[in-house]
Amino acid sequence: MQAIRLITIVNADLNNPHHAAAVVELLNDYACDPMGGAEALSDFCQTNLVSELKKRQNIHVILAWVDGVAAGLSICIEGFSTFACQPLLNIHDIAVSARFRGLGIAKQMLAHLEQIALSRNCCKITLEVLQGNTPAHALYSAQGFAGYQLAPSLGGAIMMQKKLS
Repeated sequence: MQAIRLITIVNADLNNPHHAAAVVELLNDYACDPMGGAEALSDFCQTNLVSELKKRQNIHVILAWVDGVAAGLSICIEGFSTFACQPLLNIHDIAVSARFRGLGIAKQMLAHLEQIALSRNCCKITLEVLQGNTPAHALYSAQGFAGYQLAPSLGGAIMMQKKLS
């Protein structure tokens, strides 16, 4: 019989050293995962991430804890939908540490993020997901996320990037 685990989802306090360390640890853990690129964060990023996040007023960071151990992270950026003339919340990173997967943590984090978005009068929540990340696709679909399109005849939107550094 498996013990009941206490899962807690909180808005991160980046001035709290325990929270700040968890953000760096969990993001690095995610970066090392194949779905995060399979490469550790640079020393520069690990050293400066929290101070750079703290400079930005449009960033929302949440942490998931299991029995007091950092287990999940989401970093979101509040944007603006010109077509709706309202804010939107973009989930830039969402990850659960491998040893805590299967406990429903990502689902709980998404519910928490939805409450943040609603409280900020956001018109939508956006995210990107790798085509091969089928567990994430299933979770997001079950939570009401769908591919973005304006007109079916034009197809769905695709994510593109141009790296500058």
